Amino acid sequence: MVLPALPNVDRMKRRIQSPDYRDWRRKVEDVYGCLHPVRLSGLWQITDKTTGQVLTRSDGRPAETSGHILSPCGNRRESVCPACSDRYAADAFQLMRAGLSGGSKGVPVTVSDKPRLFVTLTAPSFGPVHNRRPNNGKALPCRCGRYHHEHDPLIGQPVDPSTYDYTGHVLWQAHSGKLWNRFTQKLRRYLARAAGLTDRNFKDHARLSYAKVAEFQRRGIIHFHAVIRLDGPDGAVDTTPAWGTVELLADAVRAAHADTTVDSPELDDGQVLTFAWGDQVDVRPIRPADARRFEDEHGTISDDRISSYVAKYATKGTGKSEAADRPIRSRTQIEYLRTTEHHKQIMRTAWDLGAPVACPDCHPDGEHQAGGCACATIDHCARCDNGGLIPGPFDELNLRRWTHMLAFRGHFLSKSRAYSTTFKQLREDRQIWRFEQNLAELGVDADSVAVVNHWDMTSVGHRTAEERELAAAIAERTRQARKQKYANERTD
Repeated sequence: MVLPALPNVDRMKRRIQSPDYRDWRRKVEDVYGCLHPVRLSGLWQITDKTTGQVLTRSDGRPAETSGHILSPCGNRRESVCPACSDRYAADAFQLMRAGLSGGSKGVPVTVSDKPRLFVTLTAPSFGPVHNRRPNNGKALPCRCGRYHHEHDPLIGQPVDPSTYDYTGHVLWQAHSGKLWNRFTQKLRRYLARAAGLTDRNFKDHARLSYAKVAEFQRRGIIHFHAVIRLDGPDGAVDTTPAWGTVELLADAVRAAHADTTVDSPELDDGQVLTFAWGDQVDVRPIRPADARRFEDEHGTISDDRISSYVAKYATKGTGKSEAADRPIRSRTQIEYLRTTEHHKQIMRTAWDLGAPVACPDCHPDGEHQAGGCACATIDHCARCDNGGLIPGPFDELNLRRWTHMLAFRGHFLSKSRAYSTTFKQLREDRQIWRFEQNLAELGVDADSVAVVNHWDMTSVGHRTAEERELAAAIAERTRQARKQKYANERTD
């Protein structure tokens, strides 16, 4: 049997030449080239509140949209959707910048005169790893005796995987958020003592404001970059008390860093692990907003570029080469991930530590005994409801849920309430701005109109691989155009 020859069709060219391409391209450009857009079907109208008639724009077009539209997926990860990651980074920049320089988002410009620090808190060592140590511009040999290139895949991998403490690594990572909360509590306590105040009265004299971002190191563990600011009791709008200085704040940070510990739940053998920060801590003052450099020869940080620096890490997840972009559903799935053996072992450890254990009433000897087990004599077990399993000692950590994040359970970007604005407020501000643009075009005010806005989700993602590739090209072109625009603005 001879199969007919298939025509050699350029599917990309065929998609571009299709009748609906211009309309599709316009919709994709509206979401800046999102790779996983949500397809919605419905109706949007601006009508006169009295007559119910749809209003007309100055060019004669009705103020309505119906049919199918695309909505951005909103994923923060650059490896999943570069377009939505860029938007998140832009919001993170605005959030950070408002708390550093003020003058926008309801934060006064006087905030730049307050005591502020840029602090980096690291994780402890769980075993020696390959690294590249620079010294006066020259690389020092690794403890394995080799000189590693900057992009050597061995960097961050254990020198001896058999002695690496994977259990401690996973459990420290799972407790890192709690460790940060304990650190801020200790920091307030040390500040209160230095000012001669009680812990309870500290909030009546000063407020600790901060924004932090988590960054994954190449060994698969996070450290925190944080902007810490000392305000008056009402936050950014209030004057810092006279005793609040940069030096006092820096001393309190170092003291709190050394004194912060968190205990883990009991292990199977009854042991309790105590977690603390790593020995390395970087505490640097932040200069006023008129500084033009990120760091001077004295190690002082300026806020001219620090917001971009923090926003960059806010959009970095575990990365393409470190872990998974989506939750793990089974232990077998870990073996198929395109990552290093070290990161796979971190995920295996997290998955195993999060597993349920045998019910001690049904199976007093551990696992089910095939030759004769106590569960056969029990009509009903009140502890496990005859399921045979109960939650393990680390059930509260939800390790299996966060296996794809290498057991890190916190937000990559978080802040105190009084630091600056919020992501929700930034999104609402955009919606209000767009609504006011439409009202200005129609020549009406908000009190005289009614907005009909009803949409139902029909699908997620692009329909073909060609559409996805074209959307990626639109996203990259949009990114480059934005970079060029910002570069020109800085030059001007």
